Amino acid sequence: MPSFIEHLWDRDIVPTLTDYIRIPNKSPAFDSEWVAHGHMDKAVALFEGWARDKLKQLAGSTLEVVRLKDRTPLIFIEVPGNGKDTVLLYGHLDKQPEMKGWAEGTGPWTPVMKDGRLYGRGGADDGYAMFAALSALLALKEQGRAHARCVIVIEACEESGSYDLPFYIDHLSARIGTPSLVVCLDSGCGNYDQLWLTTSLRGIAMGNLTVRVLDEGVHSGDASGIVPSSFRIARGLLSRIEDEASGQMKLDAFFVQIPADRLEQARQAAKILGDEVYTKLPFSGATKPMATDVTEMILNRTWRPALAVTGADGYPEPANAGNVLLPYTTLKLSMRTPPTCDAARATDAVKRALESDPPYGASVEFDAEEGQSGWNAPALAPWLAQSLERASNTHFGKSVAFMGEGGSIPFMAMLGKRYPATQFVVTGVLGPHSNAHGPNEFLDIPTAKKVSACIADVLADHAAQTI
Repeated sequence: MPSFIEHLWDRDIVPTLTDYIRIPNKSPAFDSEWVAHGHMDKAVALFEGWARDKLKQLAGSTLEVVRLKDRTPLIFIEVPGNGKDTVLLYGHLDKQPEMKGWAEGTGPWTPVMKDGRLYGRGGADDGYAMFAALSALLALKEQGRAHARCVIVIEACEESGSYDLPFYIDHLSARIGTPSLVVCLDSGCGNYDQLWLTTSLRGIAMGNLTVRVLDEGVHSGDASGIVPSSFRIARGLLSRIEDEASGQMKLDAFFVQIPADRLEQARQAAKILGDEVYTKLPFSGATKPMATDVTEMILNRTWRPALAVTGADGYPEPANAGNVLLPYTTLKLSMRTPPTCDAARATDAVKRALESDPPYGASVEFDAEEGQSGWNAPALAPWLAQSLERASNTHFGKSVAFMGEGGSIPFMAMLGKRYPATQFVVTGVLGPHSNAHGPNEFLDIPTAKKVSACIADVLADHAAQTI
């Protein structure tokens, strides 16, 4: 790894990310008063200040904090380069909420460095991205290597579904142009031993299922046996869309044919990772995975649908729960959809299945959010496949590896439609135990440095193809 990147990270980037972790700039979905609280503006100002200082070394570069009315801000950086092509590099700086379960001495807004890992919310998901992108460009400058014109987009709404981003992309479309390469640094890695390229992303269908049976709670001794339980009805309705014994989704709208190349990549990833595919997860007690074959586990989390109930309303805390038959049950449903599945169609299918013919004539409503379709990467150009392989071997000492991811990056599906001829490098630092969105999230600093170095090499190879 170039010593320049090593020193830049140690001297400048890690201290800045440490300050960033202290800022509770939760995404708008988790902080409706984000404007009044000012945390997002504070994070943007921190990033802006660091970037402006470093851009002095890249002649002709510009940075603008773009603010559209009633929308989260966006950092837009332009770095001149050689040739006519453009590279778009993407990241975000908004954060998930706190979550419970942080280890003693750590916390979401309490940065802690331990064994080369920086603990705290947002460092790995995805605060490091702008720093990795600029460190790659600064390294090329230091080495005297060419790169194409680069634009860096850092949004502040990704954890809320990137609902502001399409407006910014439209607003900035003339300044962005048509990139021939997109680099996204907001994804995961199967291990910390090599560069991982994300080949697909699942989409998501979400909404709140509410079952109401009473206008107010009633003593359970008086009402039970006469009034049906809203929980029991909700439990039964979920069985319309998911097999409770196997966890397999039931609706045809959620299933697609898995491409042959993705099947083979899953097999190869299984050979590389082995049991680490599931041992990295914090299973409790004697809990076992839903499948026994590692390849099937990978396919389950990348190319097959799955339901998670991520929240509930209508219930008091157990310590305050009296003998009352409750009037309603609300469950937050999060359904991961395969990369090539039409999420809007799947959402409509769920709504029809849950609301039709309600048991006992109960009031049943599925308040659906707008579905977000996933993304399946286009085939790699030969030069890019060779570049990724060289970069991984140079900086990690092992070949590049390929695997889909089970989460969503809405920007990728958007760009895939807008720029169908563009090449994509989607990678990241979210490896085993890094726990994005959960407690004890960390950024593995050695991996972040190596990813930065790999991106520098890819940008140089891209320039060699296009100049």
